[in-house]
Formats: sequence, C-alpha cells, structure tokens
Amino acid sequence: MAETAELIGDIDMEKRELIAQLQRKVALCDDMTAYRGLYDLLHQELFLFSYSIIKSREVAEEIVSDVFIKLWRIRNELLAIGNLTVFLYTIAKNLSINHITRNYKYPKVSLDSIEVENVANFDNGEELFITAELARRIQKAIDTLPPQCKIIFQLVRESGLKHKEVAAILNISELTVRNQLVIAVKKIAASAQLSIPPVRNRTLPPTA
Repeated sequence: MAETAELIGDIDMEKRELIAQLQRKVALCDDMTAYRGLYDLLHQELFLFSYSIIKSREVAEEIVSDVFIKLWRIRNELLAIGNLTVFLYTIAKNLSINHITRNYKYPKVSLDSIEVENVANFDNGEELFITAELARRIQKAIDTLPPQCKIIFQLVRESGLKHKEVAAILNISELTVRNQLVIAVKKIAASAQLSIPPVRNRTLPPTA
C-alpha cells in the first residue's frame, strides 16, 4: 500500500507539471494542441464534480464546456493564475450552483444546501482489493455523509486534490477540510466496519 501511495503521488506530480506546461503554451502561443491537452486532462474530473452537484449529465457537460470556453477567452491572462486546476474547479462550482439557483428559483444556494451525488469510484488500481460487497457498503456509507463532507471527501480521495486546493475551491478553511475528512473517514469506517488509513494531504515542494 505504501508503494501504491507513493506511485499515485508521483503521478499527481507529473500531472500538475504537465498542466503547468500546457497552461504556459496556451497563454504564450495560443496553442490549440496544448488547450486540447488541458481539456483531455481535466474534463472528466470537472464533469464528475459538476455532475455531483447538478445530477444531470447533459447540464454537467454544458458547464464543463463553458468552463473551457472561458479558459480560452482569457488565455492571455493565464500566466497570472497560480493554480489552474483550482481556478477551473471554482468556475465549475460557481456555474453549477448558479444553474440550480436560476432553474429552481432558490434565492441562495450553497453546497451545504444541495444533496450532492455520490460519484466515488472504487475501480482504480489502488482499490483492487475491495470486493463488490465491500464497495457497496462503502458507497452506502458515503451516501450518508452531509453534502459538504461528501464533496470534500470526493475531491481529495477521487480527484487527488490537496487540502489547500479543496479549501480554495469551496471557500472554506484548510482546518474545515481536515476536520470534514476525519468525519468522513470515521463514518465510512464505522458503517463499513473497516480500518481505513487516513487520507493524506499530499504536498508539493515549493516552486522556484
């Protein structure tokens, strides 16, 4: 398991570095190939994030398309964006919440008031040891989490985002992220009768 976690950390690092490279190419060269590369890297994660809020695949796809349209329109400003992933997730969150507010006539909507869809996935290499029955119990446990707690767990566990990034996307403190993760892991472990290792906050070395 330690080797798996280390490998996932390396993959995350490579992905972040690739995103930064593509970001620079789009900003400096109007590089459509790099733009498509960003889309391929981030589309699925952004779609699942929006879908967890909207619960409509069609609308989630439209929102992700709008996110990348905006990305292209402001391409000349991209060098000023320190963390493009956080930036795009934040746009997706705002567009998703705005859609609910606009279409369901809620005066004000927050993630705390939205029943978030569970999009957790246990088919990846890290979870191959999980049986179908165990996966069902874990999914059921995740379903019982409060909306904000559920989406924090999914962003960290499924999307591999750091605590700091999740805090920025959801406009909450890192302490809240950590506390909500502890709650999530304890509830899931208790409901599924598991001993789940804590979700680690993978940090990156400071960039030059």
